[in-house]
Amino acid sequence: MRIAYLDCFSGISGDMFLGALLDAGVPFELLQKTAAALNVGATLQPSRVHRAGISATKLDVVVNGQKDQPREEFWSQRDAQGEPSHPHETHAVAHLPLSAILRIIEDAKISDRAKRTAGKIFSALGAAEAKVHNVDIEDVQFHEVGAADAIVDIVCAAVGAEALAVGQFLCSPLNVGGGTIACAHGVFPVPAPATLELLQGAPIYSGDIQKELVTPTGAAIVKVLVASFGPRPVVTTKTIGYGAGAHDFSGQANVLRISVGEVRAGTSLVEEEISILEANLDDLNPQLVGYIVDRALAEGARDVFTTAVQMKKNRPGTLLTILARPEHEEKLRALLFRESSTLGVRTRHERRHALLRRHEAVVTPWGEVRMKVAGVDGTVLQYAPEYEDCRHIAVTHHLPLKTVMQEAIRLYLDRKNG
Repeated sequence: MRIAYLDCFSGISGDMFLGALLDAGVPFELLQKTAAALNVGATLQPSRVHRAGISATKLDVVVNGQKDQPREEFWSQRDAQGEPSHPHETHAVAHLPLSAILRIIEDAKISDRAKRTAGKIFSALGAAEAKVHNVDIEDVQFHEVGAADAIVDIVCAAVGAEALAVGQFLCSPLNVGGGTIACAHGVFPVPAPATLELLQGAPIYSGDIQKELVTPTGAAIVKVLVASFGPRPVVTTKTIGYGAGAHDFSGQANVLRISVGEVRAGTSLVEEEISILEANLDDLNPQLVGYIVDRALAEGARDVFTTAVQMKKNRPGTLLTILARPEHEEKLRALLFRESSTLGVRTRHERRHALLRRHEAVVTPWGEVRMKVAGVDGTVLQYAPEYEDCRHIAVTHHLPLKTVMQEAIRLYLDRKNG
């Protein structure tokens, strides 16, 4: 299977994604034609730049003769309503509801698949903003995402992703940056509220760069396109593309890297190293065991489980096992020493093979549920509704959890077998 892997060591934004697609071989003429098809007065301007010595493609969206700006510069020149702070400023924000943006997408002369993808990305952005501000999605004022340049970014991303012709997008953990960001509703710590909402369930971290590295548009692209997160799988790389961000940081290349290749035939597996930490406990209050399990999961553990064991002097005990990525090993070991009564933690490293997985959304009568789907060489072997999605619906609508999960499975199977 042909896959694309996103290295987000310096985050991701709409223009970085488009630049990387171009660098990986997506024709510029296709994206330029897409921008023109939107009828928003936009054109694309590619250039070759260097970021910390790495050559990359920078793609700017030009609307009515003006380039798009980095978010922190854009909002520093505007008031809380998104209007220009200075009378001579003419590149104003389009205050569009989601329905109007979706109509623009629907009227564009692009493929139906690209229309669906672009619609999902904008809908994800709208849902995130609506939740952050506790308003109906149609009442969201699309300050950042309603501007013409963002419409072009997202629709071209959908068209370019289709042109890349991959079966799945996979992604590394995302460096979200640090510091604060000025946005439509004031100054917030990085990541911005909508960005953090969109990245729920994705592995994120902050590095040394005190700038916003993942934008809401970039986060929405990841949420919709990416099937799973983790280390690079066993893949034969065929094409590599680098998309440049707006800033050139000292000591870190501000680029998004896309590598496209073929997963080894007959496997369709992700192979990774995993750390296993274990401790035997025979003198600890069981209430504390539950607390340690919760804390370990909150601090990055992939899984935590307990096993009843018989220990020395015929004492009943608990074997506590934590599965984690190697980069989380040290802090999880410290957690065990700090919170439990153990005097020693055993650690070993093993290879883990996992089926490539993706999310497919089904729409129940109560809301959308993501189905986690995994298989080998195009054959689906496992499928299950995401627990948190089902739990949220069950709590919100006062329904039995099993009813929601059964309905999600039924809808998925009906679509799969239809």
